[in-house]
Amino acid sequence: MTSTIRHCVAAAGLVLATGSYAAGHLAVSREITVDRAPDTVWKLVGEFNSLDVWLPPVLASTFTGSPTQPGAVRVLDLGNNASVTEKLLAYSSERRSYSYAFVKSPLPVKNYVATIELSTTADGKSRVKWHSTFDADGAPDDKAKEAILGIYDAGLGKVALIFKK
Repeated sequence: MTSTIRHCVAAAGLVLATGSYAAGHLAVSREITVDRAPDTVWKLVGEFNSLDVWLPPVLASTFTGSPTQPGAVRVLDLGNNASVTEKLLAYSSERRSYSYAFVKSPLPVKNYVATIELSTTADGKSRVKWHSTFDADGAPDDKAKEAILGIYDAGLGKVALIFKK
């Protein structure tokens, strides 16, 4: 619980420090446990420009800047001339965590700020958590949440499949 509060305070400070990314009033979260060491799983999910490897809707990912330095921008090609542009807000390989925000997206959300983080379970496995805050934009709150959770479920499901024994 204290760790969760610490992460929320850190994320709020990050949002305030960036100035242009306001936290939304909706929040969603998904997590999975993977039977692999965190260093191994981080090699897959910890690369800011690797979503095309483990997030099924993403066909390709390009970026400008350093994929470990705040300010980097990735553009995710979703096909059919649709794309998502995201900006890296914070990155820590030591904490196995990074936060990013939508710059442009076809999804029915605005003020989207998300964090992907890995932690070690008591038995040495990896817990992958993906959480965000945002506001609905052009859709009811429940539909906006459903859209984001569908993406998280697809991505984390693929991560689990990649590391399945």
